[in-house]
Amino acid sequence: MLKSRTREMTALGIVMALSLIALGAPASAGTAESNTGSQAEAACAEPGQWLDARAGSRLTMNSMADAVAGKAFVLLGETHDNAEHHRWQLHTLAALHGRAQKLVLGFEMFPRNAQTHLDRWVHGDLSEKAFLKAVKWNRTWGFDPDLYMPLFHYARMHRIPMVALNVDRQFISRVGAEGWDAIPADQRLGLTDPADASPDYLRSLAEVYAAKLKLSEATGPSSGHESQAAGNAAPTPSAPSIDDVLALPKFKRFVGAQLTWDRAMAEALSTARKQNPAARIVGIMGSGHVSYFHGVPHQLNDLGHRDVAVMIPVKTSAACTLVGVGYADALFTVEQREQLEPKPGRPRLGVFLQNDKTAVRVERVVPNSVAASAEIQTGDRILQAAGVEISDTDGLIAVIARQAPGTWLPLVIERSGAKLELIAKFPARPDHSQ
Repeated sequence: MLKSRTREMTALGIVMALSLIALGAPASAGTAESNTGSQAEAACAEPGQWLDARAGSRLTMNSMADAVAGKAFVLLGETHDNAEHHRWQLHTLAALHGRAQKLVLGFEMFPRNAQTHLDRWVHGDLSEKAFLKAVKWNRTWGFDPDLYMPLFHYARMHRIPMVALNVDRQFISRVGAEGWDAIPADQRLGLTDPADASPDYLRSLAEVYAAKLKLSEATGPSSGHESQAAGNAAPTPSAPSIDDVLALPKFKRFVGAQLTWDRAMAEALSTARKQNPAARIVGIMGSGHVSYFHGVPHQLNDLGHRDVAVMIPVKTSAACTLVGVGYADALFTVEQREQLEPKPGRPRLGVFLQNDKTAVRVERVVPNSVAASAEIQTGDRILQAAGVEISDTDGLIAVIARQAPGTWLPLVIERSGAKLELIAKFPARPDHSQ
């Protein structure tokens, strides 16, 4: 039985942020300028620097491009909500484009069933609004589309094919609930068996799973969809040991889901290469899928592709510690978030939601949130928001996204068969922490 999206959003969604944990295969050598000792340390601590991740030496943009000239696959990591990472991806893409006769761009953000819409976008057949609606962006990905649109426009401007790398998240959730071996072969969406995780990858995933359990203790169990309107609760201090996590049957299914996710993207990249043998395939995905050459690089290697380069943007405080540990082929140092001008936070209601026929059902209310202050309760069905009929989570997300700081949002809910009118009061100063 397919599980609801909260399991995927909480258990698997945390994996999307996986980046600075575990050790793995060594990075390949790149072309670098001479820079050793204290000079290398200074380079990795300075924003705006390309670094050979093996030696810590500086790379120019040209030497970076030269270093990956023979690679069929270049994987660009990211933290999904970090604007600096997406700017770096765009600049790197332009540099790679200048050195390759043909590129293909693969995106973690899209499931396979969105491929037709990606093709129409690249060919200029869809407006931004129509494109985001067609790919069901709020439902399938949900991060601010403005972070990604420059990449999409670059592909469209240069008619660079865009490839959907992901599979339906419900399938990943099913693997996490039942295990890969329990899925009948004819229901595996054509995916082959993933390569086993290395011991280091297992331990890194165990750290993520321990954090997930820690978060669950703080917020309680849920079974609904965490909308982009939801807030976040702070985790409690307790957490199981890594060795205890490794022995949990649920963790083993969690690993199976992660490996399926990695395998799906690797197979899509491999197919893109077979269909475009003269092209360089550039993958855009979370750093947790590429760091330490676990995840997607490991699955590509199992598929027979060893010409893979990994590049990841990192904050200056971490860059020096990631040199020489097999984290990537190349690093790019970016400013600390606190050094950047804060971006106004998007309004968040603070609820976990589940589509429920002609409305949405509240599965959980985040403590100390706007929803909690409005006395919204678990089990409530939200029928209207700002006078707009709400038939699914996307509709509620759209209404909340238009909510200005300091304004009130009238809601009509159904509770135990009775209709109630509530007012959600949004703070004058939205949270900048996200």
